[in-house]
Amino acid sequence: MRQTIDGAAFRRMVISAAAAIEIHKQQINELNVFPVPDGDTGTNMSMTLNNAVVDLKRAEDPSLTKAADITASALLRGARGNSGVILSQLFRGVAKELKGAEEATGERFAAALQTGVELAYKAVMKPTEGTVLTVARLAAGGALEAVKEHDYVEYALEGAIDAGKVALADTVNQNPVLKKAGVVDAGGVGWITILNAMLSSLRGEDIVAPELGQETATKEEATFSDFDTADITFGYCTEFIVSRDNDGDPEALRDWLATMGDSLVLVEDEEIIKVHVHTNHPGEVIERALTYGGLITVKVENMRLQHTEKVLSEAERNNQPAPPEKQYGMVAVCAGEGLTSVFKDLGVDQVIKGGQTMNPSTQDIALAINRTPAETVFVFPNNKNIIMAAEQTQSLTEKNVVVVRSRTVPQGISAILAFDPEASVEDNLMAMREARHNVSTMQITYAARDSEFDGFAIRKGDYLALYGSALFGTSRDVNGLLKGLAEKIASEGKEIITIFYGENIEEKAAEKVVKIFEKACPDAEISLINGGQPVYYYLISAE
Repeated sequence: MRQTIDGAAFRRMVISAAAAIEIHKQQINELNVFPVPDGDTGTNMSMTLNNAVVDLKRAEDPSLTKAADITASALLRGARGNSGVILSQLFRGVAKELKGAEEATGERFAAALQTGVELAYKAVMKPTEGTVLTVARLAAGGALEAVKEHDYVEYALEGAIDAGKVALADTVNQNPVLKKAGVVDAGGVGWITILNAMLSSLRGEDIVAPELGQETATKEEATFSDFDTADITFGYCTEFIVSRDNDGDPEALRDWLATMGDSLVLVEDEEIIKVHVHTNHPGEVIERALTYGGLITVKVENMRLQHTEKVLSEAERNNQPAPPEKQYGMVAVCAGEGLTSVFKDLGVDQVIKGGQTMNPSTQDIALAINRTPAETVFVFPNNKNIIMAAEQTQSLTEKNVVVVRSRTVPQGISAILAFDPEASVEDNLMAMREARHNVSTMQITYAARDSEFDGFAIRKGDYLALYGSALFGTSRDVNGLLKGLAEKIASEGKEIITIFYGENIEEKAAEKVVKIFEKACPDAEISLINGGQPVYYYLISAE
């Protein structure tokens, strides 16, 4: 029975975890409750973990602290999708708890799992139970209970796995979407897979996957997480660092700040407290902060999600940010040469290739931000599963980053069209938000497998029509679905319609789609553009 772990053991455990996720990623992907071919929880977790494997293999005989720090840093930079961001925070907590340790007992390791859970919950604006967060939380609780009997790391992992499996089985009852589909949470399966692999490694049974550490694109990636990232209603982004000149409790400050706004992040060490909060009363916030010590830095702006942290990792220092040549710049994510050209024509500085089947990492987005020669960079994720990764870039660059939470390409395009280079960040953000909400997005894709969803009996290979985030219809007749969409937007009085056709659609077929919309919406202005996007045959915007 293994009582403690050191740096070598921790490194093997993480490498084995990455191998296990790589092996089982498609099984995790297939738990996506919605049968579109963009379910990528397993793929994103695999790519995120493999980023750490690359750095761990380069490290020579790292201490436990060093191995944990390497893992946490690499996961943050390589985080892909919501599941990757949450995973990075779980391991960031482990590194925080193991800081300064040459070895860790079961009690210390269980506490590290608990700290990871706390950071993961803080990273999500409105945590949803019945997800990987729930599984990780109850698994950590199981580890803490197990080490009360024997202070062994092996007992900690056994306790975590046993409790985590019970929690995982219950996710189908906690989450209405999972209950309707009759499946458990995909991210939770991933976390149990990781814990199992770490335990196997601890027992001398390392797991090895082919081509571990290399990013490989797949045709079957998934979107699982659908966390609520509602618009922030508090007007002032307030950031400061205050010195700890007395014994004031940072947790008391955290509790008070939670009553003053949202989007709260509070981190502290022995010398300082650093705060980021959105509030309508920045003066009161700063006045309360002064009761803890002197202000070292302070910044108040009437905008969202600004961040001034300038501590870059070694990798980012090797990629120095481009000197600002203008006030504003833009970074957008999309897939397809035609869509890339559209964003470039709209003035976007950097276009990152990504979307439904390839979520870019936090590092990918941060590098694009750094290459943008502007003081403030607006980022357009254009996919709900990229938003959290984009928001994590604020700690990886010294540029001011504003993430416009566009969930689709049409939303991103409409938001950019509302941009005014002469306006303030606040006014631009308000205009972009309004434009984003005013556009309706329709998408035609295909069913990756048989499923029953929201009253629809779906067969593999069926065409699927999405209106916004909801399933509009399913059929073997794509023209019938397109006609239904056209009639719906006609009833809503939409005046401007843009149809982007995908990489596998010929222009003649797309022109027939235009005629369907012209017949249903005779007074609307209709444009046809070769988007070249994969997975989605048609992306349609209407406003």
